[in-house]
Amino acid sequence: MFRRRTDLPLDRDALSRFLPWLIAFMVYLAAMAQAGMLGLDSMSERWSRGVASSLTVQVPPSSTASKAQSIRRVQTTLNLLSETKGVIRSSVIPESRVLQLLEPWLGSQVAGDVPLPVLIDVETSSTNKPDIRVLKQKLGAAVPGVVVDDHGVWLARLVQLIRTMEGFAGLILVLILLSAGATIIFTTKTGLAVHHEAIEVLHLTGAHDSYIADQFAWRAMSLGFKGGIIGLGLAVPTLLGLGYVAGRIESGLLPEISLGGIGWISLLVLPFASALLAWWTARMTVMRNLAGMV
Repeated sequence: MFRRRTDLPLDRDALSRFLPWLIAFMVYLAAMAQAGMLGLDSMSERWSRGVASSLTVQVPPSSTASKAQSIRRVQTTLNLLSETKGVIRSSVIPESRVLQLLEPWLGSQVAGDVPLPVLIDVETSSTNKPDIRVLKQKLGAAVPGVVVDDHGVWLARLVQLIRTMEGFAGLILVLILLSAGATIIFTTKTGLAVHHEAIEVLHLTGAHDSYIADQFAWRAMSLGFKGGIIGLGLAVPTLLGLGYVAGRIESGLLPEISLGGIGWISLLVLPFASALLAWWTARMTVMRNLAGMV
């Protein structure tokens, strides 16, 4: 693909034989960085949809209260939550589910012996969220010791961390792009030096600079596309393997991370992008150097 007849023996350049592998390595890194950005963005959106409009209310156990009093404390909390403007739903999380979440840290036997608070899952309106400060005061006055965990506070910090990591991934992509351009420029200049005499002959026969530049540009495009295919061929199994390993991790803390259809399509564009970058960089390099030749 992208192969054309050339008047210059560019296929014999020893250095250009390594160019596809160098580009393949950079495309591989670019694919991993791009997948990281897309995965982080997907995780951020899933967290925002699933956690931003929720609260967790803890009703701590009391050693002096009877079972009936403990039940009344929980019911009082539920009644106050149902009367709060902006609260859509509130329900008690089953103790079995709480023990399941604590088991990785405390173990199955230890977790069953530890006095556990009653956890209430609260779903709030995304457009009319309740005043958390007022809610804490109202619940604290009616049920002493109750704790309200606002997920939005730590979610904002988590999203900020994710955006910072996305920025670093974007910076890595830019550095990879610059490195790929520099590699193509170096390879093209080397080819110009090797074929200097042949280029002079072409000039004497009336060949224009653009014609000679196209010789190098199409050759670079072919090598860039070949390297992009190799790099993508290495990146896809790596991403699928990471996805398989992540899918085997049973955790209620992390949402499912996936690239989606658009993400995979953007990765398939990488070989064509590397070919276009190689074509443009090689052509501009040759045109600039030939313009300075006497």
